[in-house]
Amino acid sequence: MAFPYKKILVIGATSGIGEALSARFVENGIFVIVTGRRKERLDSFVEKHGKDKAAAEVFDIAQLDKIPHFAREVTAAHPDIDAVLVNAGMQRGFDFSKPETVDLADVDMEVKTNYSAYLHITHAFLPFLQNASKSRDVALMYMSSGLALLPMIHIPGYCATKAALHHFILVLREQLKGPFPRLKIIEIFPPAVQTELHDWFPDLEVGRGWGMPLDQFTDIAWSKLSYGEEQPNIGLAEMAFNRFESARQAAFQQLAEKSRSEPGKDSSQPGSS
Repeated sequence: MAFPYKKILVIGATSGIGEALSARFVENGIFVIVTGRRKERLDSFVEKHGKDKAAAEVFDIAQLDKIPHFAREVTAAHPDIDAVLVNAGMQRGFDFSKPETVDLADVDMEVKTNYSAYLHITHAFLPFLQNASKSRDVALMYMSSGLALLPMIHIPGYCATKAALHHFILVLREQLKGPFPRLKIIEIFPPAVQTELHDWFPDLEVGRGWGMPLDQFTDIAWSKLSYGEEQPNIGLAEMAFNRFESARQAAFQQLAEKSRSEPGKDSSQPGSS
């Protein structure tokens, strides 16, 4: 199935991958609602592309208690939303061989932004999307990372949050595919991409010049999305899928089927290790 969605909410669209994919959506006739913390960038996006092609909502993904209200407001204003892309995130470096240098407040914020917020957003938007899926194709889309599959030693927290998100998405897709077959779960696996995400990186003088050029990533990601891929994997992630991730997911499918057929023997029940 090709990419059927005509109105997409992009959470985290003020720069980098979120902004680039939002622009690509608009270029392909898709109305985009861009969100993020920086109002001036959101307004600039709408001004550039036109109010007939884009709208903007200021929203901070880290304010977990405000997510339910945001979901209600934006879906009331745009009841024809058929896809939500969660893209916002942060990345910090930690060296636990020198614990005195690790700021646990930064660790907690990374977990909140990259993992907890994604779960809260999923919980808030699922009722709307489940109901919408009764009459049309809809999707929840997540910006994951190749580092969910192969970690990088400089950024243990970021890698861990993406790995946790990846496992959550695998299970979510399995839970939804039976009762809600028209609600698609899409997980995008980018490699390192030249964006401001890497500006902080102390070991990389090139900062946002590190990784795949943003335009190249956007071209590949859009091509894969257009072909209907549920797990567009690029660069490092593509290598990981070829070497081991596809086999690992096949094993997961077997376990999922066994869990459905033998629920009393499900090793995931509370109390299991």
